[in-house]
Amino acid sequence: MKQTRLFFIAIAALLISIYACGGDDNTGSGGDTANNNKNMVTVGVPQEVLRLEFPKVKGGTSEVIVHSTSAYGMTYALEWDHTKRAQRWTCFQIYAGNRAKNWARKNWGSTQWGGDPFQRDPKVPANEQPSVRGEFSGSHHPVTNSYFQRGHICASEDRVYSKDANEQTFYMTNMMPQVPNLNEGVWQKLEARVRTLAADSKTDTLYICKGGTIDRDDQILTRTRSGFIVPRYFFMALLAKNKLGYKAIGFWVEHLDEDHSRDNLANYVVNIDKLEQLTGLDFFCNLPDDIENRVEGLATENVMKAWGFNK
Repeated sequence: MKQTRLFFIAIAALLISIYACGGDDNTGSGGDTANNNKNMVTVGVPQEVLRLEFPKVKGGTSEVIVHSTSAYGMTYALEWDHTKRAQRWTCFQIYAGNRAKNWARKNWGSTQWGGDPFQRDPKVPANEQPSVRGEFSGSHHPVTNSYFQRGHICASEDRVYSKDANEQTFYMTNMMPQVPNLNEGVWQKLEARVRTLAADSKTDTLYICKGGTIDRDDQILTRTRSGFIVPRYFFMALLAKNKLGYKAIGFWVEHLDEDHSRDNLANYVVNIDKLEQLTGLDFFCNLPDDIENRVEGLATENVMKAWGFNK
């Protein structure tokens, strides 16, 4: 009996170490309310930047673009760098209310589009965006000479709760060049795992930030024929909220023209502190500092345990 009690005490201690307690709302309440690095709403900066999925906005020549529908609110947001002509990240939420499947990508074939509705983003100058056709497919990997596909950052399948929301995922500002081996391989596998994590009965809301590296020369693989950035790395940062509190996990994927679709996804896991070092981004900055520090600094092996990844 004593051994059984000690076992349950050990399990409880592990859960406390993995989850950081917090409040229930969308703006990071709960815990110590001190927050020295949160986003601020100023002229030209939308109030959505206070949501938990947002990283620290860069500002300067960059602008936060929010896409939404009247029925569901924010579809996703992105930070567009007008000088680099690229998005730095895309962020959004998945929760019970937007997990419904009311639309399918294949349905676009029977609309006036006749297929996927790739189009320029109406909120970004057209001359800053890649052409809808030919820009990526007419450019090639510097080593293997493979062409690039239009790789979604906010996945089409993550926004099938409405036709309008799904259409917004086909804006060219939500695309980054990816070789087919990545786009249809491990990246797609990670996207599917994210949806599985969001559907977990223990998850209330999954806060997601994804993107490709654009800010350091050594993290740029090449450029397309018209000079658009091809990231050398892609990343995902996830924050889950449930009744126990918060937990976070990061993924870091090199843009290789190799088939890694059968890889163990645990090989790509990093904690958020490490992902911030790699990307230069400050994820989940709207959390109270004490919660942010705990969930982001958790040892990677404990992060994997908390999220069900095993090597």
